Amino acid sequence: MIVGGRTALPLRVEALRQLRRRRTAFALGFLVLLPFILVGAFALAGPSNSQPGQTDLVDLATSGAVNFTIFTVFASAGFLLVVIVALFCGDTVASEASWSSLRYLLAAPVPRGWLLRQKLVVALGYSALSLVLLPGVALGAGLAFYGWQPVHTPLGDSYPAGEGLARVGLVMAYLAVWMLLVGSLAFWLSTVTDTPLGAVGGAVGLVIVSNILDAITALGSLREVLPTHYQFAWTDALGIPVQYDAMAKGCVGALAYSAVFLVLAWRHFASKDIVS
Repeated sequence: MIVGGRTALPLRVEALRQLRRRRTAFALGFLVLLPFILVGAFALAGPSNSQPGQTDLVDLATSGAVNFTIFTVFASAGFLLVVIVALFCGDTVASEASWSSLRYLLAAPVPRGWLLRQKLVVALGYSALSLVLLPGVALGAGLAFYGWQPVHTPLGDSYPAGEGLARVGLVMAYLAVWMLLVGSLAFWLSTVTDTPLGAVGGAVGLVIVSNILDAITALGSLREVLPTHYQFAWTDALGIPVQYDAMAKGCVGALAYSAVFLVLAWRHFASKDIVS
């Protein structure tokens, strides 16, 4: 979008604005620190007695760099990564409203649809960076402390570390698609409320409620329509052979929910009364 010969709210400007936020530094910094916290915890707990065929990812975590990376992702995917993606996407519009700066951005002039687009692209960019940063640091820490060893799974399967690394890439690709659901939900809520905590907390809270409902087996097939039903379908990428059915259903569901949430975000923000 060109305004007066210049690009209105360039992605570079928005990315730098978000990078200077303390929550960005804290979130990314914690993802870097977490693998080393886990290494320290395993060191304090003593050596692992893991053997191929064991059914606990914790016991297998120290058997090699890729196993440690898989455990780190498993420990983070259920809550931590959800919170971080919700933070980046849910805080971006609501924070501008809470600081009374939203109307000044729109008066630049920056069309509302363009403003949402730029903010969404940057928020999803930082979310994607988080999904790359965590396993990347975990792999480096695992390589330094546990070495480049074959991968062992809780089902007793074993394969070379190189193949395991490719499977971790598949896992993160699936999580990137599934987390789009969380980001879109948080982004929609960010356009609805002027309170960043409300948008972030609302998105995380709805994910928690969905997980609770998904645990009620009496709901039967109704659970398949819940947003979080296929949240951990990525574990199918670790077995032999890789099972794609659940991941495919999870991707379709996540993209469908994301489309709905983004339409709601654009529709609401287009008619929102910006008075602050």
